[in-house]
Amino acid sequence: MNRLLAIAFMLALLAACSESPAPEAADESEPPPQPAAAEPAEATGPSASDEAGVAAFDAFVDSLIDDLLRRSPEWAIYEGRYENAGEVSIPDAEHRREELAFIGDALERLEGFDREALPVDRRTDYDLLENRLESSRFYIQTLRPWEWQPSNYNVAGPLSILLNTEFAPLPERLALIRDRLEQVPAYYDAARNSLGTPTLEHTELAISQNRGGLSVLADIREKAAGADIDEALSSSLAEAADGAESAINDWVRWLEGRLEELRASGNARSFRLGEALYEQKFAYDIQADFSAEELYRRAQAEKDRLLEEMDGYTKELWPQYFAEEPMPEARLERIGRMIDRLSEEHVAVGDFVEEIRRQMPQLAEFVRQNDLLDQDPDKPLVVRETPEYMRGTGAIASVSAPGPFNPEAETYYNVTPLETYGEEQAASYLREYNDWMLQILNIHEGIPGHYTQLLHANKSPSLVKSLFGNGAMVEGWAVYSERMMLEEGWGDHEPELWLMHGKWLLRVTHNAILDHAVHVRGMERDEAVRMMQEEAFQETSEATQKWRRLTLSQVQLTSYYAGYAAIMDLRERLRAEQGDEFDLKAFHNQFLSYGSSPVDTISALMTGEEQTSAVD
Repeated sequence: MNRLLAIAFMLALLAACSESPAPEAADESEPPPQPAAAEPAEATGPSASDEAGVAAFDAFVDSLIDDLLRRSPEWAIYEGRYENAGEVSIPDAEHRREELAFIGDALERLEGFDREALPVDRRTDYDLLENRLESSRFYIQTLRPWEWQPSNYNVAGPLSILLNTEFAPLPERLALIRDRLEQVPAYYDAARNSLGTPTLEHTELAISQNRGGLSVLADIREKAAGADIDEALSSSLAEAADGAESAINDWVRWLEGRLEELRASGNARSFRLGEALYEQKFAYDIQADFSAEELYRRAQAEKDRLLEEMDGYTKELWPQYFAEEPMPEARLERIGRMIDRLSEEHVAVGDFVEEIRRQMPQLAEFVRQNDLLDQDPDKPLVVRETPEYMRGTGAIASVSAPGPFNPEAETYYNVTPLETYGEEQAASYLREYNDWMLQILNIHEGIPGHYTQLLHANKSPSLVKSLFGNGAMVEGWAVYSERMMLEEGWGDHEPELWLMHGKWLLRVTHNAILDHAVHVRGMERDEAVRMMQEEAFQETSEATQKWRRLTLSQVQLTSYYAGYAAIMDLRERLRAEQGDEFDLKAFHNQFLSYGSSPVDTISALMTGEEQTSAVD
């Protein structure tokens, strides 16, 4: 989901703009200077219990958000703020030192408030801001992806948003694009100087996605050719685009050379984090009251429960599909046979994207008729082909949503056309996203999953809760929405759909199991792919692409199950406490009203109980 990617982009950018302690970089040995930007508002902690103290905290938060947005024009663009859209964050040594100094200064002022004296909604904002700032510092000083993830360096995304979002007349947007393009050569020069020893996997992705970014330059030239702009802008834009294209090509060629060197020497960095880094990243990213190890064990138990449930549906369906054939004695074998048979039912390759478009209004109507939660009929979801600069991560679908500052902008459901995969892989994807699984995918990405959740998030009265989205809440809601829709009657309780939903949840639990097993326990590719295919019944295409995601991300794949399990726990707890008075729609609307906060935070707000910080 690409709002989360925007936040990940901000963290990566902060990391890229952070101080590098590399010994060969002599210019980085100087003490960090104070940030040139305005400092966050002074804290007045001792009086935070009264009205003036709360107002002071709110002023501090507003000032801090403004500073964060100004210091990261790229993140601001993703969130719908364009005041500094013509500026590019150059990941050089000076900027890196400034970011660390700013984070330390902001944390000091935040900690000047008496957290316990604040009302509960402000305490949760306090916790979210503290986690975001400490997380940024962790990314800079400890995780250091700017040294080993060259895929973090890509100029295409903000350019595409400026080109395609009508927040200002086209000539004004083209002028901003021109300004950004003029800074692209300096950006990639700094990227080269920042990069240490990268992983093979992130280097390959950087090459692929930066090549894809050239298509954005083509779009800019095409739109400029038909625009009513003066000769000066036309000429300077063309010159800047040529310079940016040359810089991107130089960057790609340089990465290709690095890739060849790393393959020949065998000295590439491993993509695996290891236990210590993984647990720290999990704590900051997931923000839950359990560890990565604890989630790993719970996911294993959930896997066993799901297989038992799926076996029941298999036995129910067997006479219908295999009337003349005895059921295999082995549970995995009979479930696998049934899933293989059902996977034969799917759309044609050329109809894949159109079928997704067709289902969106049907899902919206079902939610409306069953009064499951509030929707916004004036904000339709736009299904489009995934832009080339976003492809190659191993995900076939995603949602790109506007931020809270520009909620009227389009929300896109990005779908990678199957024709781009080749005949064999496309056929495998169609079996994976068969007639039943495609419905679940559309619930997850669209309605009432990511798309619906983000519409609610943009209406949250707390900018903190809207801006600093928690991946486990966002992905967990999407997974929860699948089960909820089936519980409420989507698909008429077909056992085929429930069986495939079990397969989907097996994927979710295996995401958590495999992410931990690969990054902490050293699981190799062959064993991971075998597990996905034989124990989670995934098609070859899904399993191989998931392995790619495992090598490119860390912790993110655990967010699906972490959030889903926490939401289900909260719902069932409230249902038990409220009995007949429990209202599902009210639960959904209240849950979604708190933006994209961690589920622990939402639980504290819904129950009135204090939460415990996951990061000491």
